[in-house]
Amino acid sequence: MRFLSAFLLATTAFADSWSGTVVDVLCKGKDVAAHTRQCALACAKGGYGLVLADGKFLKLDESGNAMALSKLKASTKDKELKAKVTGKLDGEVIQVESIDLQ
Repeated sequence: MRFLSAFLLATTAFADSWSGTVVDVLCKGKDVAAHTRQCALACAKGGYGLVLADGKFLKLDESGNAMALSKLKASTKDKELKAKVTGKLDGEVIQVESIDLQ
């Protein structure tokens, strides 16, 4: 049990988090404030990413894409798809551990 606790602590110690707007990859250069949930659902095959406040786009990994799709399907929010993503950055791709759609 002690090993498991140390492992979990070490794993979460290296995780970072980012806040921004979830958009599909096809719409990453467009006006994120006008981006809708319906568009994000229709373009799901291209994958998702997070547009940060400074305009930088970080792509989500495969599991992050699946999590984002599930959260978007469950959401009733149509615009301003703000989220907090936790994980590890590998280049320009977030290896997603969790997504909290706000």
